[in-house]
Amino acid sequence: MRGRVAGAVLVLSGFFLCVVSLRIAAVHGASDAPSGTWNRQAAAQYLDSRETWWQGWPRAQKDHGTLCISCHTVVPYAMVRSELRRDLGDAAMPAPEKTMLDSVEKRVGDWAEMAPFYSDEKYGKGKAAESHATEAVLNVVILASYDGAQGQLRPITRKAFEEVWALQEADGPLAGGWKWQDFHLGPWESTESGYQGAALLMVEAVHLPGGFAREPGTREHLDRLRDYLRRNYAAQPLVNQLYILWASAKEPGLLTRAERKALMAALRAQQQGDGGFRTAALDVRERVDHTAQPTTSDGYATGIAVLALEAVGTPRRDAMLSRSLAWLAQHQQNDGTWTAASLNKQRDPASDPALFMTDAATAYAVLALEQQP
Repeated sequence: MRGRVAGAVLVLSGFFLCVVSLRIAAVHGASDAPSGTWNRQAAAQYLDSRETWWQGWPRAQKDHGTLCISCHTVVPYAMVRSELRRDLGDAAMPAPEKTMLDSVEKRVGDWAEMAPFYSDEKYGKGKAAESHATEAVLNVVILASYDGAQGQLRPITRKAFEEVWALQEADGPLAGGWKWQDFHLGPWESTESGYQGAALLMVEAVHLPGGFAREPGTREHLDRLRDYLRRNYAAQPLVNQLYILWASAKEPGLLTRAERKALMAALRAQQQGDGGFRTAALDVRERVDHTAQPTTSDGYATGIAVLALEAVGTPRRDAMLSRSLAWLAQHQQNDGTWTAASLNKQRDPASDPALFMTDAATAYAVLALEQQP
């Protein structure tokens, strides 16, 4: 989750997001849109090209020959690329995916030797601790995402969990959660972003095979995490509450029936006339530039809404779900992307940082469509 100077948000938060999807319905739910109406190959090529660019960007270079992970580009790429590879019939990892995964595993394996992405000396008091905890959460999200998809739990992923549990807050307002990288930049580096990351960690943990979430050494930490998520739910922006809806599919105690009903009503009220959702409406929080709030539907918000709805078994005949699926099917661009724009500032459209939100939007849109028959 990055987005600092010149939009270079390195360490990320992430939050976040999700996996599932049903058949694409027509805009008003009258009929199903035909499967195969989006271009997997174009999406994969775009995401690979952006990961390649990120890995070559000087700001992403870190100690011991490793790379920074960002919630707008790297984390969603990690969550979706193996799915795309499977459905495209590619046996081998593309080079950027392998480089990304090797770097994460190296940082986890040599955790004690790794410097935080941000230092107190350069970025201010407390930034090293925020950076360290945020990276630990995102390392778990990435590695658990891979292991869950492959039906295994590798030793390197267990080690990542050990590292993140060691940094889980024991008391105070953050008890059960983690410090988080806060540069007042939504959606991944602001005051509320740590909640989103914590929710995504819960999702990945409860999806791991072999009863991992029920192991004594795991369950006590997840119970503390659940308490943190419950305690802070009401104060969250709608986009963060959608992560809880998604997580509640495997961790039912996260939402009461009344909370779920209210959340569904709030989401329905934010659906645009074209069937999509817009990030600025779901993520109303502190911003750097209050004038830079896009007014059109985008792939990031719509993808997250679809993923959360499908995770809890929303039927395909539901008008809100069918219309948002139709929006995704109809809005992939010729270059393979689904677009979104920064909530924080207007960027030079010719610059690479201008694509950070489009990176996330494309990955989450693909996640929402990838399970289509």
